[in-house]
Amino acid sequence: MAKTKNTFERRRDRVRRSIKTVANGRLRLSVFRSSKNIYAQIIDDAKGHTVAAASSLDKDLREGLKTGADTSAASAVGKLIAERATKAGVKKVVFDRGGYIYHGRVKALADAAREGGLEF
Repeated sequence: MAKTKNTFERRRDRVRRSIKTVANGRLRLSVFRSSKNIYAQIIDDAKGHTVAAASSLDKDLREGLKTGADTSAASAVGKLIAERATKAGVKKVVFDRGGYIYHGRVKALADAAREGGLEF
C-alpha cells in the first residue's frame, strides 16, 4: 500500500521537479531549515556530490551568532556559502528552497548569497 505524502513533501517534490526543468546544467543551492539551525549545500546532481556546504553549526559562525535559528544566522550562512562557492569556481546556481516558503530565514539566506556573488 502506498504511503500518502504530507503537504510539505508534495510541495518539496513540486519545487524540485520545476528546478530540474529549468536548471540547464547549473548546480543546485539547497536549503534545509530546522528549528535550531539552518544549512545550505551546493549540489552537483549530475555527479551526485556536494561542491560546497555551510551551516549555522560551523565553528567560526557559531561563536559570533546569538542563535542558529534567526535571520541573522541565515544571512551569515548565505554569505559563507557564497564565499565557499566562489572558491570552488561556482557562480551560477538554481535556488532550491525545498518545501519551505520563500520567507523569513530562507529569504535572508538567499539574499545574502546573492550579495556574496552567487547568481540565481
